[in-house]
Amino acid sequence: MRRKLANLSGLAGLIAPPGCCACGNPADSSLCPTCRAEIEGEYGRHLRIRSLDRAWAARPYEGVARELVAAIKFRRLLPAIALVADLAAAEAPEGLLDDALVPVPADPLRRAWRGFDPADLLAAGLAQRTGLGLSRCLRRRHGARQVGRSRSVRLASPPRVQASAPVPMRAVLVDDVITTGATLAACARALREAGTNEVHAIAFAASGRALGTRGSQA
Repeated sequence: MRRKLANLSGLAGLIAPPGCCACGNPADSSLCPTCRAEIEGEYGRHLRIRSLDRAWAARPYEGVARELVAAIKFRRLLPAIALVADLAAAEAPEGLLDDALVPVPADPLRRAWRGFDPADLLAAGLAQRTGLGLSRCLRRRHGARQVGRSRSVRLASPPRVQASAPVPMRAVLVDDVITTGATLAACARALREAGTNEVHAIAFAASGRALGTRGSQA
């Protein structure tokens, strides 16, 4: 049975600015009733991504979910991280969140420009909610931005990722949003080359290019 989204008016509601994190309209908590209803009406999806044993995203990258990602990445509404971490932790398929969490590393220049890494914050939020270990064992070299590049170009020229610390034997990659899956695949290859035997992934949102079957069971 699908579990309901956790109470969103807790800690995130206490520290969030006035208004809905997704649409900006007046709200008593971090999401207005309309946006809350929309995001609770969607389902997680399994993803088909090369080099991964299993991958899942809590929501399609559209509507309210897309606005929440934008609120974090481009408007720096960091309290929205608590919302997406609550949702991903509450609805993840059984057995997915059982291993060390490895955040997908951001491009170093993008991280420096933002002052934070959305995937790293999401991984930290999941670690807090699940009690799983957090392993920041991957590093990414600066390269061309993925945003705006075609799917074929992204897949042909993936980000350069390598292990920078000991890797877990079983890992769960964590990302905020997945489009083609090229970055996740590069991270999975780097983990396997460094000794990881099994690689799974969880994300808050994924675009239609990566979406597979609906639901929380493989």
